[in-house]
Amino acid sequence: MRKFYLVIIGIILFGSTSARAHDLLVVQGLRVKPFDEAFRGFRNVCSADARRIYLPDMDKADLSHIVREERPRLILAIGADALARVRKVKGVSILYLMVLNPHLDTAGSTNVSGVTMHVPPEKYFDHLTRISPNPKTVGLVYDPAKTGHLVKRAHQAARSRGIELTAVEVRRANDVPKALGSLKGMVDALLMLPDTTVVTPETVEFFLLFSQNNGIPVITFASKYVEMGALLSLDIDAYDQGKQAGEMALQILNGATASELPVAEARKVHVKTNRSVARKLGITLGNLDR
Repeated sequence: MRKFYLVIIGIILFGSTSARAHDLLVVQGLRVKPFDEAFRGFRNVCSADARRIYLPDMDKADLSHIVREERPRLILAIGADALARVRKVKGVSILYLMVLNPHLDTAGSTNVSGVTMHVPPEKYFDHLTRISPNPKTVGLVYDPAKTGHLVKRAHQAARSRGIELTAVEVRRANDVPKALGSLKGMVDALLMLPDTTVVTPETVEFFLLFSQNNGIPVITFASKYVEMGALLSLDIDAYDQGKQAGEMALQILNGATASELPVAEARKVHVKTNRSVARKLGITLGNLDR
């Protein structure tokens, strides 16, 4: 009897061995600065008790076992690899960060939401209208499976701003040069969306060569391409994306479910420009910092 009472007292004082270890389980794909910045932004908003694990450190560890052990109220997946590992977990809300095409991994899932790395298409066209002379016809190459949903919005955004958008579909990276060739003489700007079929180290050279040969600007999503010869880029702010996810996490920890929260897009961007390219193209860069 005395032993029984000691067990009861131990449970009261120290908790059951099956008690939840942490409210939040963070699974991070890589130890890279953008991912760390996103997590830092997340923690700026959400300070819930958390365990953070890195996939490279796990080897073949059973993630489902860790989830059962932790019994978290929320899982945060940072990076596509992390999302791919946790997306099959059931009964727990999952948020993702720093994932380019999350819809490819989350189709049919009802417990997943997050913040995509996509900049709203409207922002690209808002910036195009601020340069002089502002393009009236814009070309775009895309893979429907990767960015088809963005291109539909891009058509609407262009139309509402008096811009004509010509979008050419491709299914393979090898088709990009031909697709670009079909736009010759038809457009006065090119838009590069973050499409992993279309934008590869090899195809980027074709975009920039097309720009040089035809005297038209390239608008892109990453500043590294501006350094290579694109006119301007809209880069996501990883820290702010983390803050967005943190705000969503607080809602979930306060009783909401991931299925109730719409997927968010980047709300803050950093604009980078190549003024040397602008001079060569005879373009005046207006107020592009918003």
